[in-house]
Order: sequence, then C-alpha cells, then structure tokens
Amino acid sequence: MTQCSTLSEVRENIDRIDDGIVRLIAERAGYVKQASSFKRNEAEVKAPDRVQAIYNKVREKAAEYGADPDMVEALYKEMIARNIALEMDDLKKKQ
Repeated sequence: MTQCSTLSEVRENIDRIDDGIVRLIAERAGYVKQASSFKRNEAEVKAPDRVQAIYNKVREKAAEYGADPDMVEALYKEMIARNIALEMDDLKKKQ
C-alpha cells in the first residue's frame, strides 16, 4: 500500500481497488455458474459443509491480510446466499 499525500489520491486508489474487487466478483460468479451445471439436487447446491469451509477460509485470509474477519465473512454470506438463490433457479429450470 502506498502512502497518499492527498484525499484525491486516497480516493483514486480506493476506486482502483473497487474496480478490481468487482472484476473478481464477476469472475467468481462465472465459476459459480459453471459449478451449478454439475449440481443435480438442492443438497448439492446448498452444500452447507462447503459453505462453512469457505467462511472459515476467508476469515483466516482476512486475519492474515489485516482485514476484519467479521466483515469479510458477512460479505461472503451475502454473496453466497445470492449465488445459492441463482443456482436454485438454475436447478429448477433443469428439472
């Protein structure tokens, strides 16, 4: 992280990071969409053990990188809940 000398520089860096975050979320969503094509039932879509493993992993990564683990987990909970809803819609279309 670079030390900024103006608020404008801070905002430019935040905007740059936001762009990367959104790009990575979109890329992740593409892989979630691919994964849904392999799932045959509601249990495979909801996969609570897998979801919990993701939460554990991102909490560890948050701590490692100096981010708030609770905030990171909350963000992932929202993202995963929405992804599960989309996957359930895809599953219903297949049946």
